[in-house]
Amino acid sequence: MINSKHIQRPQQVLVVDDQEINRDALGIILEDHYEVLYAENGKEALDAMRADPDGLSIVLLDLMMPVMSGFEVLKAVRGDEQLGRIPVIVLTADKNAELQALQLGAADFITKPFDVPEIILARVGRIIELSEGRQLISAAEHDALTGLYNRNFFFEYAHRLYQYHPEDRMDAVVMNIEQFHTINAVNGRDFGNDVLRVIGDAVRAFLSETHGIASRVEADRFDIYCVSQPDYAALLKRFQEKVGGISPNVSIRLRMGVMPWRSDVEPVMQFDRARTACNMVRGDYQNPLMFYDDDMRRRELFNQRLLNDLRTAVEDRQFKVFYQPKYDIQSNPPRLSSAEALIRWDHPELGMIAPGDFVPLFEGNGLISVIDSYVWREAAGQVRRWRERYGFTLPVSVNLSRADVFDPTLVDRLVRIIEDNDLNFKDMKLEVTESAYTDNAKELLDVIRRLRRLGFEIEMDDFGSGYSSLNMLSDMPIDVLKMDMKFVRNIEYSETDMVLVKLIIDIARYLKLKVVAEGVETKGQLDLLRGAGCDLVQGYHFSRPLPPEAFERLIERELETERG
Repeated sequence: MINSKHIQRPQQVLVVDDQEINRDALGIILEDHYEVLYAENGKEALDAMRADPDGLSIVLLDLMMPVMSGFEVLKAVRGDEQLGRIPVIVLTADKNAELQALQLGAADFITKPFDVPEIILARVGRIIELSEGRQLISAAEHDALTGLYNRNFFFEYAHRLYQYHPEDRMDAVVMNIEQFHTINAVNGRDFGNDVLRVIGDAVRAFLSETHGIASRVEADRFDIYCVSQPDYAALLKRFQEKVGGISPNVSIRLRMGVMPWRSDVEPVMQFDRARTACNMVRGDYQNPLMFYDDDMRRRELFNQRLLNDLRTAVEDRQFKVFYQPKYDIQSNPPRLSSAEALIRWDHPELGMIAPGDFVPLFEGNGLISVIDSYVWREAAGQVRRWRERYGFTLPVSVNLSRADVFDPTLVDRLVRIIEDNDLNFKDMKLEVTESAYTDNAKELLDVIRRLRRLGFEIEMDDFGSGYSSLNMLSDMPIDVLKMDMKFVRNIEYSETDMVLVKLIIDIARYLKLKVVAEGVETKGQLDLLRGAGCDLVQGYHFSRPLPPEAFERLIERELETERG
């Protein structure tokens, strides 16, 4: 048995909640201390537990979920000797449910909303400690399905190799199966298990030729700790050919991330970075191999700096809201009609940061609601100030992200912002993206209908950027359709693109929706859109996004034109 005293092993926590905002909140609290996995309902949770019962240290389980509730999961776990060893903490806002959950075998409970991260971490850590008893697993234990080392023993072994054999330049390799849950769902769990066995056999065959160890650390993730190889592309191709031969009717694709050996990086961190590289090529079938390098490291450090600075940035008002005008092009000349609020970050040390550098980051970390709320307040206040100064109201569009839509306090927050600024609901238009629809259509539609009944105008943003757009049009109660700029970009040179634009405008006209074209940069594009019946445009042909003081010059110029 390997003595792992003082060796820290990464532990897996499965967070189960049907609300994305709750999953994100817990992930932010836990991710610096544990490796966090996610499930959206009880069925997914049981599948994850059965797929890797030895790898999971604890499950955080919501009780009220669709498909299968937390209570049903607890009953299933209680009747399974292997799953019963995994401790479960229930997540609930219902005091009456806590007793029932504890009676069904829950180890503890955490009350919603999640207000005190330190308490959550303390409870999770205590339950894991009690469950594992701080005892090492036997070195003889392997993953039963693939024959590779199980997770805990693998990381302890890797640490010993790093500690006592520094002359071995060992690389960290992480390999995942693309869309493995879909493969399981379509072809059955037995087929999925066959895939995992084939990969396990291929990995063991590789290790018989070189110095290294390997583990199936998650349901479809394989970690390989091996002496540096001259050609990882060839290695990935070798594994790909093995799984490609399983069935001619099923497409199975692998992706791989590699963190090369560095004397100052311990295995746990090395595999974290290899996993980051592997995740970077998710869905990229042309380039399924990625190396973690200095550029990626700098990006990670940059992203972490932005995450750390978010709260201070809000408090110090470092975020600036710019406004891009929208023009009614059916008027002659085109008339300023409204604006879209866009965020910028004027960082005191890093300078002006483009939204593309921080918006996706905050979306991925569940923090985008902080930014959105800031923009809503700033935009509403700006609409009020312009009305007081110029005597008319210029509506402004603001974004609703996925996290906002599924926040139960959303409607109350928006209503309060409107009332605090003495505005009408139609003075602040709400843009909803297609991706929000695909996450949870029913809940999204319920929220949109509530907002629209209050008087908010709803805009579908980036129409045409994904597969579900037409389905959205038939379901979602909206007022405005915003064409994705990719449709506009080549309409001067592509007859096909122009036909698509006309088709979208005709559909919108049939549904009695206004159409906004984004990314209009030339007079030729403007003339074609006007002739096709497009209502509004925005883009650099008229103006780039402007700070409030510069935007006011547009307003004043508009007023001078109207006066004659």
